[in-house]
Amino acid sequence: MTLIADKQSDPGAGAGVPPSGRPAFGPGELAGKVMRQCREVTALKEQFFSENAEKIAACCQAMARAFDTGGKLFSMGNGGSSCDAIHLSVEFMHPIIEKRPPLPTIALTTDMAILTAIGNDQDFSMIYAQQLKMLGKPGDMALGVSTSGKSANINRALQAAREIGMMTIGYAGRDGGRMPGVCDFCFVVPSFSIPRIQETHETLLHVMWDLVHVIRGEEDVI
Repeated sequence: MTLIADKQSDPGAGAGVPPSGRPAFGPGELAGKVMRQCREVTALKEQFFSENAEKIAACCQAMARAFDTGGKLFSMGNGGSSCDAIHLSVEFMHPIIEKRPPLPTIALTTDMAILTAIGNDQDFSMIYAQQLKMLGKPGDMALGVSTSGKSANINRALQAAREIGMMTIGYAGRDGGRMPGVCDFCFVVPSFSIPRIQETHETLLHVMWDLVHVIRGEEDVI
């Protein structure tokens, strides 16, 4: 019996030839795309931080005062922005620099039972507002992350926080949506690219975490 080789199972068959329908890239073309994205995010961050440096400093001074007087920070977001909210929380609660003290920060995105109960029994747009009404108090802080600035559950929560007497902080993108209207400090990344907005938000949360500690008298070591 003669065995016929299956070309599809042969790892060496058609090496270097892309499957039908896929583009073929020339030498250095993909590396060029990598560098284009690096230039885009670098230029965007330079623009954003140049335009917002003074407001970031003012926000961090207000946050430091709130922590000093016993305030807590609550963070929230949806999808990738919920991961940024959790990231922010762990930076404050478990500082990457050992000598810096932890500061009370709670991510409202992590309790699946609470989130699904409120979303099922009331409305998904209330999943964070209801938590803040139970947990927040005057002098606390609420920080919402939304790449569009239009997330109903974030904006409702920020409005609820204002009514409680909390400081409200927003991370947004595009034109900011409705978020600037419910924030004491709103930081809008001027881009329609969700990855570029998120990359800038991630740098912003690191900058703000560091600056709050420096304002509170910790060593400026980063």
